[in-house]
Amino acid sequence: MSKLKEVLLKKIEEHRPRTQKLLKDHGDVKVGEVTIAQVIGGARGIRSLVTDISYLDPEEGIRFRGKLIPETFAALPKGRGCEYPYVEGFWYFLLTGDVPTAEEALEVVEDFKARRAVPQYVIDMLRAMPRDTHPMTMFSAAILAMQRESIFAQRYAEGMKRDDYWDPMYEDCTNLLAKLPSIAAYIYRMKYKADVHIPADESLDLGGNFAHQMGIPKPYDDVARMYFILHSDHESGNVSAHATHLVASALSDCYYSLSGGMNGLAGPLHGLANQEVLRWLMNFQKKLDGKEPTEELVREALWDTLKAGQVIPGFGHAVLRKTDPRYTAQREFCLKNLPDYPLFKLVNMLFKVTPDVLSEQGKVKNPWPNVDAHSGVIQWYYGLTEWDFYTVLFGVGRAIGVLANITWDRALAYPIERPKSLTTKMLEDIAAEGSKA
Repeated sequence: MSKLKEVLLKKIEEHRPRTQKLLKDHGDVKVGEVTIAQVIGGARGIRSLVTDISYLDPEEGIRFRGKLIPETFAALPKGRGCEYPYVEGFWYFLLTGDVPTAEEALEVVEDFKARRAVPQYVIDMLRAMPRDTHPMTMFSAAILAMQRESIFAQRYAEGMKRDDYWDPMYEDCTNLLAKLPSIAAYIYRMKYKADVHIPADESLDLGGNFAHQMGIPKPYDDVARMYFILHSDHESGNVSAHATHLVASALSDCYYSLSGGMNGLAGPLHGLANQEVLRWLMNFQKKLDGKEPTEELVREALWDTLKAGQVIPGFGHAVLRKTDPRYTAQREFCLKNLPDYPLFKLVNMLFKVTPDVLSEQGKVKNPWPNVDAHSGVIQWYYGLTEWDFYTVLFGVGRAIGVLANITWDRALAYPIERPKSLTTKMLEDIAAEGSKA
């Protein structure tokens, strides 16, 4: 058994009694009060999911295993000459809550290399699809096609103890995660780079090899590491995370589960936001007609946008009440690596001007930028100009968090998820009783 699996097993055995005690001794304790608006409004804000992988604090932003983004980047081991941590070490951290040593992170790097090869039948299937198929459709289909490889499905069919479910789920999740960057790069090169492919480099870690197979030189390897970590997890309640958890709660293996999550990520209200922001930025830049984006010009253009009944994409967040720390992390990268890039200069000026404009308008609870306000600009700068592919990048990163989550779901034997529905008449009756009271 590898060191990571040994540590993970110890953590699981320590954690199980905590969940059991909560259910046995405190199962009837109320966690807030559910309102009709929450019932109808997509269960927004209802505290009914559990994850120790990450927590989204309205004032602090995302915490990975209790650490803020800058703390996470600072704590995790980095390769020689790299500014951002190994994704493999981050996987260790999300699974266990422990910051790995350099040696432990490199052990996972080598483990991922051994699992990296993409089955030929997956390549054949992708090549059989029409070339105008959306890259997210290809990505989800490739994940689902590999379900035949599931160790969990095989061992479940053979019969195993419930306490052991986590083990084959861990193996499946690690096998799948190790392959995803190469699958993504293959789709990209097939669709957008004349079907010319680049073999994996066995000397490189996940982020480095992804950049290599994409055909994008340094420092894009660090862009990949940063991007995948920033997009990895955002609590359990967003669509991609919740869909993955929901499908896995039926004891579906991680191939079925992650494919479902990626299908949710492909929706315009979720993973497509970064390309929508980029499109808006480019149109905004055209309106400036080559002029430097001064505060006065940008402020005037923003008010024109709002008065026309349009929104300013990339600003606001359902939970956060401050600038998204994922935005801040990308901004720091840009200030160092592309400070004079025109699109970044526009984004930077929007960061300075937009919150005041939105606050003055008074219709937005959070006038600060979110992660999508920045991510497309960085990809475009490094030559990845095919924005239909951006959600695939998001998907590779999101897989890290959701696969860690469903490994723990199986470890703690969480049940199938089955909320109770009410009819509209029932809600009307409840509302009537509430009015009388």
